[in-house]
Formats: sequence, C-alpha cells, structure tokens
Amino acid sequence: MAQVKPLRKLKLHGFNNLTKTLSFNIYDVCYAQTEAQRREYIAYIDEAYNAERLTQILTEVAEIIGANILNVARQDYEPQGASVTMLISEEPVSARQIAGEAAPEVEAPGPLPDAVVAHLDKSHITVHTYPESHPHGGISTFRADIDVSTCGRISPLRALNFLIHSFESDIVVIDYRVRGFTRDVKGRKHFIDHKINSIQNFIARDTKERYQMIDVNVYQENIFHTKMLLKEFDLDNYLFGMSKEELGPRERERIERRLRKEMAEIFYGRNIA
Repeated sequence: MAQVKPLRKLKLHGFNNLTKTLSFNIYDVCYAQTEAQRREYIAYIDEAYNAERLTQILTEVAEIIGANILNVARQDYEPQGASVTMLISEEPVSARQIAGEAAPEVEAPGPLPDAVVAHLDKSHITVHTYPESHPHGGISTFRADIDVSTCGRISPLRALNFLIHSFESDIVVIDYRVRGFTRDVKGRKHFIDHKINSIQNFIARDTKERYQMIDVNVYQENIFHTKMLLKEFDLDNYLFGMSKEELGPRERERIERRLRKEMAEIFYGRNIA
C-alpha cells in the first residue's frame, strides 16, 4: 500500500488547518427470490452491520489513522439500518481544555461533554447503512455511506484499504477532497500537504487486481473520485437462501444477467435499458 507522502517538511505557523475528507459509498448486491428470503437478507445485514459492529469498525479506523476518539453516538433504526458518528481529534483533548481551563496532568477518561461538538466538528467519522429490497427482479442491496474527515496532519487515506475490506463490496465509490489552506512561517498558503494524483495510488495491489476502476479527478481543486466494480463473478456469492446447483442453466443465466445489470447501473449511475 502506498503511503501518504508530504510535499516537503513544512514549517507551519500554528495548527495545520487543512481538512481532508474521504467519503465512501459501498454496495453489496444480492438475489433473494421470495419475500421471505428478502426479509431474511435484510435481517442478516441488520445483524452483521448493526450499530455495535459499525462502532468497532470505526474504532479501528481511528486507531489506523492515529486519531483520538472524543465521543461516540450510535443508533439502530426500525425497520432497518444503523448510524454511528464518532468525533475525533489529532491530539488528546481533556475536558478542562474544552472548558478553557488549565490542562490536568491526566486526561479525562470517557466521552467528553456536548460542548466538544462545537470545537471539533471538523474531525469526525460517520457511517450510515441502507439495506433495501424490491419485489421486482428479486434484487436486494445494502449500501453503507462512510465519511472520514480529519484536520491537521492525520490522513484518512491510511484507512482506505481497511474500510474496503471491512464490507462485502461489489461496488465502491470513493471521493477524497482537501479543503482550506494552512500557512507556513513565512505566511505562504499551502492548499495541500501531500502528493496525490489518484486515490488508486493508496489502494493495495491485490485490491486493485480484483476491481475494475475508473477515475474522475479535478486536480486544480484537489478533488479526487474513483469508482470500483468487482471483476470476479461467482453466482453462489449472490444467491441468498439457495445455491446455483438448485437452478437450471437458463435460470442461472437470467439471474446472473439481472445481477450484472444491477451492478452496472450502480457503477455508472444510470438506468440501463
């Protein structure tokens, strides 16, 4: 995996004010033929990616990028779906520092008070899940939206491969953007502090071999966009509540064609006739 390379060692005036945001849309596609199978699929996804499990994933993300967790809010929804929001900081922050008091010798344990939101809303990790199904065509999908937004030196790109592998990802849509600027000691503005020409530079080689990828980048605005579509297709990996051995050749072909169409529509962002 490529590392985040700084442009050069910058001598900054004060804090690094750059905000780096990595956003994912991750999709899992499944064929569930009957209403009962669709309900079972949604129940399975809700259990596999409930708020507790998502909190574990985001906690590992925070550890990977070297961030300190300040507060966690999580929620499971009815009839389906879950959300987790985690406030993070580059440096450990104590409760007294938030209140403007002198820092104690030992950092305050546990979540910090609500006031932390106003001070540290630029650095956060969030995830929201969207399981859904439709009776037409037997297709069910699971989408997870993930945002890792940091300010300072820590980079969300370090968690890129971990997040891709943490979900069963048929399609991955990734956006990365660097916002704002920071000043060096001479007052010169720096609008980015590391080298990047594609998100693909930071994706592990074995992952790149498994996916078809396309880029849409706006270099002058420090905006990078990569879409990934899984290359290998084993029908058994997409059938819920049945196996391909139970299906005749024509039925297998019909279901595979339907699944590939669904994945292509998500990947290209349009309905295909």
